[in-house]
Amino acid sequence: MRKVSRLSRFNIASLALGLAFLYLPILILVIYSFNASRLVTVWGGWSLRWYRELFNDRAMIEAAWMSLRVAVSSATIATLLGTLAAVALSRGESFRGRTLFSGMLYAPLVMPEVITGLSLLLLFVALNAERGFWTVTIAHTTLTMCFVAVVVQSRLGSLDRSLEEAAMDLGCNPARAFVAVTLPLIAPAIVAGWMLAFTLSLDDLVIASFTTGPGSATLPIRIYSEVRLGVKPEINAICTLVIALIAVVIVIASLASKLSSSQGESAAPL
Repeated sequence: MRKVSRLSRFNIASLALGLAFLYLPILILVIYSFNASRLVTVWGGWSLRWYRELFNDRAMIEAAWMSLRVAVSSATIATLLGTLAAVALSRGESFRGRTLFSGMLYAPLVMPEVITGLSLLLLFVALNAERGFWTVTIAHTTLTMCFVAVVVQSRLGSLDRSLEEAAMDLGCNPARAFVAVTLPLIAPAIVAGWMLAFTLSLDDLVIASFTTGPGSATLPIRIYSEVRLGVKPEINAICTLVIALIAVVIVIASLASKLSSSQGESAAPL
């Protein structure tokens, strides 16, 4: 039997310092969102004052609602297109133009966001498109689709293709075999891709600043414009709510992935 190595004091200390470096600033932000003092660096006791002030800030609420709409829309479109692209790359190993297609698909992974944002801005100006909700959604879809494709393609590459072949031997056409066999098995990857696309869209500032228009500012743009004039306590409150939203999304996605995985495993022998 292999011996289980114990963690040394150095490893424990390194792990603790790493976790503190990552999560201590977030914890401090959450605590100071309940600060009664107007000064963000001075503790004045516990209070929900700034959450009340936040919900009275119409501009901040509209920016948050715009970010949620853009994130849900772009993540859904990116998940659909990214899944189809991943299937094409995994199941069409030898189609003409595959290398060019994969290069164009994965270009946003390595391209600076400034270049992507500027390119999309020039495209929308050339098309005389009014910048607003849909231009930001298209831009975020372009950014996040490649991430979904990477996640789904890695899952497709690890699947046993004999399951699809068995379904087709039993009378299913390729489309029916994909829906009945492959789709349940890659559902956890699709959910993970959607969650990744949602968080990337919700967090984006650079591309949104190029493609947004009057009256359609997203939450990161609004927060950035507020921070330049000084950190307000309401910003701690809205950031805490965003952290809570992301945590809820992660929990729901994890539960959905486990449920889809269990259903796929139980259906696989059939």
